[in-house]
Amino acid sequence: MLARLMTLILFTLLATAAVAHAQGSLVVSTWGGNWKDTVERVIGKAFTAKTGVPVEFEVGGTIDRLAKARVSKGSPLVDVTLTTTHVGRLYISDGLFAPLDMGKLPNAKQIAREAIRSEYHVGAWAYVYTIVYRPALVKEEITRWADLWNPSLKGKIAMPDFDPSHIITIAALMEGGNELSWEKGQERLRQLKPNIVAFFSTDAQSQALMKTGQAPVQVMLSVNAYHLQEQGIGVRVVQPRDFPGIVGIDTMAVMAGSKKSNLAHQFIDLALSKEVQTELVKSLRAGPTNTGAAVPAPLRGQPGIFLTASEWKERGYIMNDEARAKTLPAWREWFTANIVKK
Repeated sequence: MLARLMTLILFTLLATAAVAHAQGSLVVSTWGGNWKDTVERVIGKAFTAKTGVPVEFEVGGTIDRLAKARVSKGSPLVDVTLTTTHVGRLYISDGLFAPLDMGKLPNAKQIAREAIRSEYHVGAWAYVYTIVYRPALVKEEITRWADLWNPSLKGKIAMPDFDPSHIITIAALMEGGNELSWEKGQERLRQLKPNIVAFFSTDAQSQALMKTGQAPVQVMLSVNAYHLQEQGIGVRVVQPRDFPGIVGIDTMAVMAGSKKSNLAHQFIDLALSKEVQTELVKSLRAGPTNTGAAVPAPLRGQPGIFLTASEWKERGYIMNDEARAKTLPAWREWFTANIVKK
């Protein structure tokens, strides 16, 4: 019964997207909530003002949207997809992205080299997963990843269970490995268990744990930490001294088979312009990928905000996209069995 209901919901969503597509709109796939609102307000409205073409949105989780794209392969119901850089590799391996025509993306010339993730997808903004904590609720200052193992943090840490790649990679780096030899950090992660009080699956859960003080130390998305600060929550975003935060880059791509490829390229190029990038930084508190974008003074030099080539290199660790996409299921399985379960 549940399977039939989920199938019905999936096809209803596909039918809704098909109607929007048939009506001549450019259809963009992205996350919901503040992500969609920002893309619509900052990019979508500017695109419509420039081209006269309305923008419709398909919203959902990263993997849910990938599943829908697989169902409609060859006749995509969306034209532009925003997704994480490593999940973009799954789209590519499934033949769901079209190669980008860089001649139609003049603003890409101003994009940081690290943000050109492949010939198929290019970065819209960046951030890091790093340590975020409330100094008022923690006795000792936290300046390194290694500090998370301090016995004084017993029962104070929370981290995501849906994607443990960040802490798995950090543990491996601490043992002389990396995401390709992640097994080296397994024992170190087991030693961290006493300090973990909770796991979260959504941004809302993470922020609630921080606000209530139930988990005053977290491995958190930098953009979420900056929004907490705006709400008056006294959190500190750490630039770890031993290993940098794990970089995340959300990317844009044109769907293979889209009949609006030219418009899709125009949308992406507009999103890469320094003017739009400047507005995205203000709205999302994420790092720009256009090196000419203006960044508010309070954000300059903060974790996840990269303005120069050296900052991209020295202040963030960029994982191997293909390895991350391929290995994530195994990471989740191991992490659930060995860290999440009591």
